[in-house]
Amino acid sequence: MTEVVLTEDAGDGVRVITLNRPKRLNAIVPELLEGLIGALGAADRDPAIRAVVLTGAGRAFCAGDDLKEFNSQAAGEAETRAYIERIQDVTRAIVLGDTPVVGAMRGWAVGGGLEWTINCDFAIAAEATRFFFPEVGWGLFVTGGVTEMLPRLVGLQRARELIMLGERFGAAEAHQWGLIWKVVPDPALMPTAIATAKRIAALPVGPVRDLRRILARRRGAGLDAVMNEETEATLRGFLDPETAKRVAAFG
Repeated sequence: MTEVVLTEDAGDGVRVITLNRPKRLNAIVPELLEGLIGALGAADRDPAIRAVVLTGAGRAFCAGDDLKEFNSQAAGEAETRAYIERIQDVTRAIVLGDTPVVGAMRGWAVGGGLEWTINCDFAIAAEATRFFFPEVGWGLFVTGGVTEMLPRLVGLQRARELIMLGERFGAAEAHQWGLIWKVVPDPALMPTAIATAKRIAALPVGPVRDLRRILARRRGAGLDAVMNEETEATLRGFLDPETAKRVAAFG
């Protein structure tokens, strides 16, 4: 069985973590969540790793939930809640973990993929990358702490537009709004991300760790509370029969 999350050390204290479901645009399934959480945790526990690059194999970073798996994701309240909590655990691992995360996004960064983009310390996107939140249009809800983070990045009105209306936007707009750090040509994406991660890895560990923790709190002292509210809203969406109809119509 092909591993759905790959890791490779790039030297100088940097580890590359790659979402590896390219035929499904790295869409989210439980195995991918477990692999990603495990890989981020392993980086935190390895004193030789001082920065991570998070990217996706193939022509997308992450296309969000795998809609072909919707029926299993919405099988019942206990199963669905556990699934949503693991999605939220990815954000906790990125934002509240000890290792800085540089995102390298190309192609599509949709739904959960866009949430993880926002979660990264530095998000770098290839020029043709496209972003949007499809969740509300399907009857679902966003996760990843974005109801707290996104308004701080782009302002309340634009956050409403992006989450509620699901407006699609490109890398140039994301950069202009402060949602991502840098836009580069596609061939430069991984070299730029790895070079950035190596710059971070060369810094003293203590101040970098403290800065991340302080900035994480600044993103909102109530981040966990917000994520709990997102979880409940997402759970209601998954279990609503109307959502299943919308998802089926989309697919």
